[in-house]
Amino acid sequence: MNTATLQRQWLDGQEMLPRFREIGYVMLDLFHRDCRVDDGWLSLFPREFELFWRLAQEPGMQVTKRELLEDVFRLSYEPETNRIAVHVARLRAKLAPHGLANMIVTHPDGGYYIDASKASNVFKFE
Repeated sequence: MNTATLQRQWLDGQEMLPRFREIGYVMLDLFHRDCRVDDGWLSLFPREFELFWRLAQEPGMQVTKRELLEDVFRLSYEPETNRIAVHVARLRAKLAPHGLANMIVTHPDGGYYIDASKASNVFKFE
């Protein structure tokens, strides 16, 4: 049995999720559900990882608050809380020691996006 047959049999022809998403110096690992910068893990909480993974799905593209609530928090309504802003702030705080906090940008029309250019032009000691 070849791999194409196995893929049809087990995955029903659907595309597999990637294990890694890399943006500049940042590598998201779906298996570990964490983010690696240089040689260290950021120790992300589950929702922080899911938020970062969702934003990294389409770098540079706006992800609205409603999309984040549905995709990350699995909510079909908009609660009267600032839970997304809190998780973004925590994520930025964990990226800040590496000079990468500004890679997660608040979109002027609402929502957030990842600016990939800010994820790789950080001054690094080699």
